[in-house]
Amino acid sequence: MNADHPPRAGSARSAAEDLLASAEWDLPPSRHLRHKEALMQQIDRDRTPSPHAPSTQMSPAPRRRRLPRPALVLPAVSMALAGALFITFSGGGHESAPAAGAGTAPAEANSASVTLGRIAAAAMETDATPVKDGQFVYVERLTRGNTGSFDGPVRLGALHKQEVWTAQTPGPVTRTGWMRETGEDAVMPGQEVPIEFTEPVRAGIDHPTYAWLASLPTDPDALLELLYSRTRAEDGDSKHQAVFGRIGDLLSSTIMPPATASGLYKAVERIPGVTQIPDAVDAAGRHGIGITREDAESATRDVWIFDKRTFAHLGSRSYITRDEARGITTDTLYGIDAVMVRAVVDRHGEEPAGEEPARTES
Repeated sequence: MNADHPPRAGSARSAAEDLLASAEWDLPPSRHLRHKEALMQQIDRDRTPSPHAPSTQMSPAPRRRRLPRPALVLPAVSMALAGALFITFSGGGHESAPAAGAGTAPAEANSASVTLGRIAAAAMETDATPVKDGQFVYVERLTRGNTGSFDGPVRLGALHKQEVWTAQTPGPVTRTGWMRETGEDAVMPGQEVPIEFTEPVRAGIDHPTYAWLASLPTDPDALLELLYSRTRAEDGDSKHQAVFGRIGDLLSSTIMPPATASGLYKAVERIPGVTQIPDAVDAAGRHGIGITREDAESATRDVWIFDKRTFAHLGSRSYITRDEARGITTDTLYGIDAVMVRAVVDRHGEEPAGEEPARTES
């Protein structure tokens, strides 16, 4: 078995599959791809009896290059593969803020400034229903991710549905939501998988509730300073890319006050290296304008896609730009998604009544 054949409901679960059940899965296509790939490889090893160890013991994971992080992840993840695989989520340990002039405000506006200004203005005019502490933000996506071998060529899996229910309880809590995937190449298809931390977390950067988002400064400079101070950069990522990805997480996976959303888009204008592309297509086949950033350190490029007329967020695309081990020398798509529904519900597992999938003109 490999990542082409994820475990199916009803089968006996290994220790590694138990990790899947307790891991954070709000990753569309996000770091999901990086950690899912490692987890599925670990399940392969876990299901293969070792001549030197009991069948229940997890064998060490070799050091291999994982797929780098595309945009979108809630919350942040720390993974250790040393002797045995384990995953932990932590709301602490944020890096300190960069010194003044450390790159949060480039001397020249990036080439996407005009478009981001329009997107910010459109966000300011959008209605947002405040979300109560006991409710959930529901997001439904169509998504495709890499199902190729751990260190082999990228191969996109089948398009399938992902639903995420993000709890609004301010905390401290260990369970911050639930995820369910359905369709071919889904992870644990049909099962509601809890999104959990090993230590309790409060509302904040790793547990972004509506109330916390409403408390953020709306001035783009102050907002960007806060995000740089509270965002961790993973191995291989630049700090600029980590913040770009974090903003993408918040904008695609939450419901927030219009002023907060507008402030975030204006903050993106100040991140070095952000550009635009005239046409990009999401996982549902909808065409839009792209806001993109290529990161030389991690050799990745992420694209956010917006409706050309309404500037509504449609989805994202993630590329590897270079990977000598995999023979990649040009942009190679390894994750794509489309946000179809975003709503407020009262219980996890509940789907919003009467919600129509998001549509746009091609």
